[in-house]
Amino acid sequence: MSALGVLGLAGCGGSPAAPQVDVQVPQALLDQAASLRGGSVGMLSQKLYAEAANQALDRSLQVFAQATGTTVRNDLVSGDAGDMVAKMDAEVKAGTSRDLAFVSDRRFVGQLHNLGALTDVTDVVDEMRKLYGEPATEASTYCVFGGRWFAIPYHFIASAMYLRKDWYQEKGLALKPHYTWEELRDNALEVSDPAKRRFGWGLTVNRSGDANGFIANVINCYGGAIADNTGTKVVFNSPETVAAVTFIGDIYTNPKYTPMLPPGIGSWTDSSNNENWLAQILGLTLNQFSVYADSKTKGNPVYANTHPFNGATGPAIDKPLAFGESNSFVVFKGAKNPDLAKLVAKFMVGGSALLGVAKGAPCLVNPSWDKVWDSDPYYTSGDPAFPALREQTRTQLPLTTRTGFKFPQAPSPGEQAATAAYLLTDMMQSVIQGTRPAEAVASTHARIVQVFEQQGYKQ
Repeated sequence: MSALGVLGLAGCGGSPAAPQVDVQVPQALLDQAASLRGGSVGMLSQKLYAEAANQALDRSLQVFAQATGTTVRNDLVSGDAGDMVAKMDAEVKAGTSRDLAFVSDRRFVGQLHNLGALTDVTDVVDEMRKLYGEPATEASTYCVFGGRWFAIPYHFIASAMYLRKDWYQEKGLALKPHYTWEELRDNALEVSDPAKRRFGWGLTVNRSGDANGFIANVINCYGGAIADNTGTKVVFNSPETVAAVTFIGDIYTNPKYTPMLPPGIGSWTDSSNNENWLAQILGLTLNQFSVYADSKTKGNPVYANTHPFNGATGPAIDKPLAFGESNSFVVFKGAKNPDLAKLVAKFMVGGSALLGVAKGAPCLVNPSWDKVWDSDPYYTSGDPAFPALREQTRTQLPLTTRTGFKFPQAPSPGEQAATAAYLLTDMMQSVIQGTRPAEAVASTHARIVQVFEQQGYKQ
């Protein structure tokens, strides 16, 4: 077992079974695999929230292996393991790494590329463009370095927020495609009723990936950023960032907002908002479509009362900074069978190989490639959210704030490492404990500078 370990594929009790899809390996791939018969690859999969999707993914891999006469060993890894990148890099340097993995392009590809751990896969992407059209627009920001592709977009994960439309309608509050952060705060208080176990605000600032995304989004919408548009210069300490941190801190420290905060929100982890949303006690949360998928596949009544929307705006921008990310395949330097690794990636991206995974996690796993959206009626009529999800893959980028920051910014290993170290959530915890926002921002800026310098970016 490698340092990353194995989480396994055993289903949890009561989890929905993987939808049965007739997985087929296209003849063109069978022909390409003929010379690789008898070969094997090791693969790491970023663990998906829906167990049915993990089962469907493994089934697709085994169908491929049987059809091509190869062996595919697939292990799951949590994307929220804080030392995941360091362990992957150590394995590459030790010559013990798997051949390929799929990881969040926004969170991890820049760091892995900066460490020299990845193989150029431009040839694969060029071939897939001929088959599937263009990938999601965000991928050209997070997967391309120096004009070359170092990751292959696999499936698209949309950015979204969710509110209880029945609670909003009871109070006469409008259902809109997006809101300002201030509106969301005020509406959350309006719909809250602790006596009925209704808590309007379901966003934590405790150490978690969801909290990182929430804090960063508010800062960006207020006109701040961790780094400049090159991704190399730390610009965190600004009046805009201080204003954003002041806004967030007030929610968790001002007694006025106590009625809208659910018990225990200060210690939530990444699964906590999902669990509380599914328990039907939250009026608002920010999450990938995992919570939406779970409510649909398990028949939870909250599904029918969910209003998904693109996100929030702020003083610096009138459009939500919603462009999603892709789980993307990377082939590691020193891969023992890079040709077979690339072939596995090409197979998994489209057709029936992706369809079972997508059905196992509806609206969470979506095609990254334009023509894959048209490959099966499920993607056009399987859920009312699909048209908006597909449109998000086509978002014209970058989105520019009034302070001149362009999102998505250039891939920044420094920013990714600072986020992975939970510097933003640590900052908010210090504010909640009484540190003035300006002081918390200044000290966090200094910590971010240290991380950037460790990544080789002199400040």
